[in-house]
Amino acid sequence: MFFFLLNLALTDLGSICTTVPKAMHDSLWDTRTISYAGCAAQLFFFVFFISAEYFLLIIMCYDRYVSICKPLHYGTLLGSRACAHMAAAAWASAFLNALLHTANTFSLPLCQGNALGQFFCEIPHILNLSCSKFYFSEVWVSAFHSSLALGCFVFIVLSYVQIFRAVLRIPSEQGHQKAFSTCLPHRAVLSLFISTAVFSYLKPPSISSPSLDLSLSVLYSVVPPALNPLIYSLRNQELKGGLRKWMTLCFQKCCTPSFLHQSL
Repeated sequence: MFFFLLNLALTDLGSICTTVPKAMHDSLWDTRTISYAGCAAQLFFFVFFISAEYFLLIIMCYDRYVSICKPLHYGTLLGSRACAHMAAAAWASAFLNALLHTANTFSLPLCQGNALGQFFCEIPHILNLSCSKFYFSEVWVSAFHSSLALGCFVFIVLSYVQIFRAVLRIPSEQGHQKAFSTCLPHRAVLSLFISTAVFSYLKPPSISSPSLDLSLSVLYSVVPPALNPLIYSLRNQELKGGLRKWMTLCFQKCCTPSFLHQSL
């Protein structure tokens, strides 16, 4: 699990570094331009890191399934070599996915202006600038990868069904809590990642607006990578104790009479 967490942390760091520094630069220097090559590179790396994160979350689901449903076979099924092979497969699949999407998207002629209306280069906004009849090639590629992602999601759901069935067969209440606590961070990260991305791309056109699209893009491209380390770190007892003390201290400061008097 810690090996996969290291890979997940790299994807989080990479996806944030792909979009946030350029957005901060544009905000500080009051500029809204990006070169054609820079836009292609940003799209490639963003799709690469997002795809790698999704594939790694699937592998981590399998890791939780084996550790709870087949604990005696864990060392055989998830040895160091098997983990390295699965991580390499995730990164290689993400690379091919990003390469295919980037090549398809930027092979289209752009004839509808050059204003994306977004703080980073995103496939739907780039396709809106194209008037080529080969526009549907990217649609078919997206449909294929969406079907693949849906199949992976079904695998995740079935795995957690087996996990819950195995946990419910544990006789002790302490065993239930321990088993569920090992799956809780992964479920939280996976739910945050999938829910924000699905809502961003599958929202009804009737509620679409530039401000909403911008907010949703920030929600699925920046918020999950920023919160993932915190979610997984909360399993650390020292960190939870420190966070609890900090919240208690903030609450005490906010509720003191002197603070209330100054606020009034």
